[in-house]
Amino acid sequence: MEASVFSRRVFALGGLLAAFLLAVPAQAADPLAVGILIPGSKSDKGWMESGYDGLVAAQKELGAKIKVQMIENINYADMEQALTNLASKNALVIGVGGQTQAAVLKVSKRFPKVKFSIVGGNKSEELANVAGYDVKQAEIAFVAGAAAAMLSKNGAVSYVGGMEIPSIVNAGKEFGNGAKYINPKIKYFENYTGDFDNVAKSKEATLAAIAQGADVHYHILNLGLRGLEQAAKEKGTKIIGSYTNYCGSDPLYVAYSITGVGFQVQYAIKEAVAGTWKAGYKPFGLAMGPKASDMVICGGTAEQKNKLEQIKKDIQSGKIKVLEG
Repeated sequence: MEASVFSRRVFALGGLLAAFLLAVPAQAADPLAVGILIPGSKSDKGWMESGYDGLVAAQKELGAKIKVQMIENINYADMEQALTNLASKNALVIGVGGQTQAAVLKVSKRFPKVKFSIVGGNKSEELANVAGYDVKQAEIAFVAGAAAAMLSKNGAVSYVGGMEIPSIVNAGKEFGNGAKYINPKIKYFENYTGDFDNVAKSKEATLAAIAQGADVHYHILNLGLRGLEQAAKEKGTKIIGSYTNYCGSDPLYVAYSITGVGFQVQYAIKEAVAGTWKAGYKPFGLAMGPKASDMVICGGTAEQKNKLEQIKKDIQSGKIKVLEG
């Protein structure tokens, strides 16, 4: 075969191959594998549900760009095993709640190529593959305390927290401080059940506060919130809800604090998909806007709204100082 004929045939085959490659659609990038640990119930009307709502919102927004594995309702003692399971199959692992932090820090050292985000994480050991997102619960709890004092008819309010860890205790202290900021003479009752999900203990704590005059209650609970609701319903008192604005959905609730749990879940996933995810501590709170942190009195007056807005500004400026967490 003459060289010129051979060259023409090779050229023709090359052209056909190029045309074929152009006609074949580009292969879509593999979806980001996301593992999420929701230690409590995704329908607890609290922290866990807010986190789950953020996951659902991320799935709706990102579609086929992510593939999700979720583990729900895990005891504290089983968190390390659950996180190990997630880390072995996913590129991003999210722990929803500060109670996951110790286990995340431990497991992440065994999976250095996996990214871990803790929603509700505080300043702690710094690792190259771990991000801690601080919802600044103490910050918005101060504002919630101010709202409670405005709404209380008896001049007495209460708080029930779950595990007695720094972020939960600091939020309780600041709720009381916020109430006293509005009414220095207000009575404040603070209790911890030692368990975010214990319905009986949270009901007992709330009933004890009601017996001493408390008529507006705040909480950092998961399923334990059911006990608080039972007590309030039985005694005709009111609740300030946490995490998400559900105004108008239940007459028991007169206000809601927004702590952006779902917002942070979305943030972690979107940053990982975009390739901009970063390790390290990141504070959210009021400085990140109303999706991250806010306070809403259901049907609140203009005077109440203006007062809460001023308190939020004073916290951000440092005029009002609050605890960490």
